[in-house]
Amino acid sequence: MIFFPNAKINLGLNILGKRKDGYHDISSLFYPIRLSDVLEVIEARKFSFSSSGINIPGKEGDNLVIRAYQLLKKDFALPDVSIHLHKSIPTGAGLGGGSTDGAYMLKMMNSMFELFLDDSILEDYALQLGSDCPFFIRNETMLASGRGDELEKFLLDLKGYYLYLVKPDSAISTREAYQLIRPGIPEKDIKTILQDQSPAAWRGSLKNDFETAFFEKLPDCSDIKEKMYEKDALYASMTGSGSAFFGIFEKKPDMQGVFPPPYFTWEETL
Repeated sequence: MIFFPNAKINLGLNILGKRKDGYHDISSLFYPIRLSDVLEVIEARKFSFSSSGINIPGKEGDNLVIRAYQLLKKDFALPDVSIHLHKSIPTGAGLGGGSTDGAYMLKMMNSMFELFLDDSILEDYALQLGSDCPFFIRNETMLASGRGDELEKFLLDLKGYYLYLVKPDSAISTREAYQLIRPGIPEKDIKTILQDQSPAAWRGSLKNDFETAFFEKLPDCSDIKEKMYEKDALYASMTGSGSAFFGIFEKKPDMQGVFPPPYFTWEETL
């Protein structure tokens, strides 16, 4: 069986305060995009995992695909499987690349082995993997609050707009990003801002709180958004805790030579 775990972008990201459990309360809108990994799983005599494409940092056993399989195996008599993951979504980008792989592995096991788990139960399993993993179970445009696990469906029509995604070679860890920001309540909440569904109206009001810390730490990246606005982006922002940025355009922009390698770029019609 083959699934295609897709990425997401954050439209706005406010860090509201530190929680007693050590996490932070956030507010954001998670929007799915088509940039995808490829996850193939077949039943096998012996468990195995392999990967290709973009290099995956860290220990193999920490990969959320493996952890998702182990999580379900504790509760169900799953057979051994052979897993291959081809990575196309950049890591350390704020695109949910690891989270989507873990969530889709849960969905794949549910389908392959007829576990008959509904979405709410799969979301409970997904939350054990990471705060934004539950989003990828339903994979719909959602307002996220709490740790990012409290999800509310939100109607946002971006059909026909053009998305251009850029990831610089530089990055800072999520842990470091949180250490650099000062949580606070914004003057205007993200839901209210997004009720005006024209992306041009979001510039200056729809903000990602991680951007300031990111630019202070990596000033060489501070012109990424401006380059997109120079190419007539209606709205541009960093996604998640970085380091990927995106621009929303009315039509396909001419970005030739603007972000040469080692920048990663991706473009799609929404």
